[in-house]
Amino acid sequence: MDIYAVVERPLSPDAIATQVDDPGAGGIVIFSGVVRNQTDGRPVKFLEYEAHAPMAEAKMREIGAAIRARWAGVRCVAMLHRIGRLEIGEASVLIAVSAAHRGDAFDACRYAIDTLKRTVPVWKKEHFEDGEVWVGLQGG
Repeated sequence: MDIYAVVERPLSPDAIATQVDDPGAGGIVIFSGVVRNQTDGRPVKFLEYEAHAPMAEAKMREIGAAIRARWAGVRCVAMLHRIGRLEIGEASVLIAVSAAHRGDAFDACRYAIDTLKRTVPVWKKEHFEDGEVWVGLQGG
């Protein structure tokens, strides 16, 4: 069963791998986007994420439908985006794809994160020592 959700809880790569596990899958690929400690050389203290959850989840489902139309070997797709305050090193987004063959899993996972960043309504506020700035994730 595919999963598309905006959540406030910490994200777990192990949990998402279990959720997409399928006996017909020969590969599971997981992408974990984590909060880094700098942006363009400017030290980041922490990030805050906001989303329009119903619209974000609908867009994630559209991405999942496109994946299934393009890669017939895909067994399960999970896309989770966290909102709220995140510290350095915490995962902000997890995407997992299981597929019959590893190539489909890798390609579909990359397509999912690239498309999510361009189209899903999620915004982040970067907090620096000397200020803060809102950043749309499109192209981020």
